[in-house]
Amino acid sequence: MTYAIISLGGKQYRVQQGQRLLVDRLAQAEGKTFHPDVLFVGGDGKAEFAPTGQQVTVKVVGDALGEKIRIGKYKRRTGYKRHTGHRAKLTRIEITAVGAPARAAAKPKAEPKPKAEPKPRVAAASKAAAPKAAPKAAAKPKAPAKPRAKAEPKEEAE
Repeated sequence: MTYAIISLGGKQYRVQQGQRLLVDRLAQAEGKTFHPDVLFVGGDGKAEFAPTGQQVTVKVVGDALGEKIRIGKYKRRTGYKRHTGHRAKLTRIEITAVGAPARAAAKPKAEPKPKAEPKPRVAAASKAAAPKAAPKAAAKPKAPAKPRAKAEPKEEAE
């Protein structure tokens, strides 16, 4: 039985093929598949930390809301009462494959580049007629910085 430990949304999950999970809301559309970071692949007597060439395929099933949490604050003899609540936004995912080898993206074969046609040569007369840019004036050397006068400590009067 192969399993993996993946990282999603700053949390780590131990997953197996066919498993369904509720995780923090993901920015993936329903029905899309993606490959989270794989930290560990184990099972069947094998274990591999930070596996290279291994990946986990995850399919987004849909979005859900977590259980409602009620929060009440109360301080006696002051009339202080506060009630709030919270429902976590979650995403339901399904693990479709664990430990499948990561396939290299099939790159389309590069089309041969067409040879560039040689540029026509410019006549020597037109080159001579073009004005040349005037040379820049040399930069003036900077004057050495004057040392600052240090403030002398004041003598205390007795």
